[in-house]
Amino acid sequence: MPVIGVGGYFFRAKDPQKLTEWYRDMLGVGGGCGTDPQGQTNEYLWWHEGGPMVFSPFKEDSDYFAADKQTMINLRVRGMDEMLERLRAAGVEIITKAEWDEGGIGRFARIHDPEGNAIELWEPPAN
Repeated sequence: MPVIGVGGYFFRAKDPQKLTEWYRDMLGVGGGCGTDPQGQTNEYLWWHEGGPMVFSPFKEDSDYFAADKQTMINLRVRGMDEMLERLRAAGVEIITKAEWDEGGIGRFARIHDPEGNAIELWEPPAN
């Protein structure tokens, strides 16, 4: 029986409640976000759209994200410009690099949560 998707992403936090609220408020991610097929929400589940996902180990000495972090989350977004405007207005620092957007796989931006965890925002190309 094959794995059919990611069921969760768990990570340690100094202040889990504060970080939970930040992800929900800034990115719309986490329990209570989105609705199930019946239009219902669940305080523990994030109902998100299906789509492509990369699952890839990086070289131990990669400089693609901070050397003192084991992971980086990549979130697919729609409406990158509007999202970045909202994040800037909230005081979130945003990093973009032209070379990240080369290759035809979409647009990228990097932000960090209040505890310094890197979050890559990815807007795949329109179909």
